[in-house]
Amino acid sequence: MRAEIGEQPEALRRTLDALLPRMSDVGLVARGTRQVLFIARGSSDNAAVYGRYLIETHAGRLATLAAPSIATTYRKRLDLSGVLAVAISQSGKTEEIVETLGWAADCGARTIAVTNGAGSPLADTAEVALITEAGDELAVPATKTYTTQLAALAVIGLGLGADVDLTQLRQVPEEVARVIEATESSEALPAITEELARVPGAVVSGRGMVFGTALELALKLKEACYLHAMGLSYADLLHGPIAVVDEDTPAILVAADSGPNLAGTIALAGRVTGAGARAYGVGGAALAEVCTHTLPGPDLPEWIAPLGLIVPGQLMVEALARRLGVDPDVPRGLNKVTQTG
Repeated sequence: MRAEIGEQPEALRRTLDALLPRMSDVGLVARGTRQVLFIARGSSDNAAVYGRYLIETHAGRLATLAAPSIATTYRKRLDLSGVLAVAISQSGKTEEIVETLGWAADCGARTIAVTNGAGSPLADTAEVALITEAGDELAVPATKTYTTQLAALAVIGLGLGADVDLTQLRQVPEEVARVIEATESSEALPAITEELARVPGAVVSGRGMVFGTALELALKLKEACYLHAMGLSYADLLHGPIAVVDEDTPAILVAADSGPNLAGTIALAGRVTGAGARAYGVGGAALAEVCTHTLPGPDLPEWIAPLGLIVPGQLMVEALARRLGVDPDVPRGLNKVTQTG
């Protein structure tokens, strides 16, 4: 896992080089569509949450997350005319995702696949296949396949006419390399690791564009460290679950350095620490003023911050797993490709 975290800058560079020229293909297959339907599970579903916010905030299209069981279990036909279905799968071999994309096409949708599996069933099913260039990923927890999926979704956003600066996307690989170095040399990493090793669980929270990052970090803490981690939007957290945050259940708060949700995240951190609990910041430079400890985040605008913001979280998870005596590469009960009915 640690080696694959370090491979992310080059994996992102290769992926952007391969996929940015495909923006016109995205635009062509999306012609005549108005909505985007994301089809995914697991880490890929967390990537889809980022895609949803990106497309709704910057491309002006309604985007939703599919319930694959509608296709695979209930076997109901829907009218998907005017819909662009985007299926996301690291391997491209998850049968449920392949079947659901085929179902979407049969219901009238246009189709795109995002996968690291060239020649996979998912790639073969889609009209346009965006193949990420992560290389082989051996550890069960997704790291470089996740961040390259985010890069592919950024390309889809651009292909759909997102009002963002393409040159900023090109800065991501270098910024991810800087974040890896800064996180590993920070005093916060061993401090957070040691404190998390003494608690049974944590709440992980972010909002808007970084909500998917919070969900992904919570998933990593569960699958690689066996921590009872709950991923929530901070808006949902304030509607009741914040009651679980106490001296034995810290809050991990994720934020970009800019954007409309930063102020709310800072206020939440102050509320957590003011109640005597610990708040750990990931990114959001200003969080350092109110959090117990803060890991450095990327110097990227909010629309692409998630491509770098998960990286300090990945390093924290890997370090915590080692501290707990868990091999993060092969968590118990998990396989690289998960099949669901």
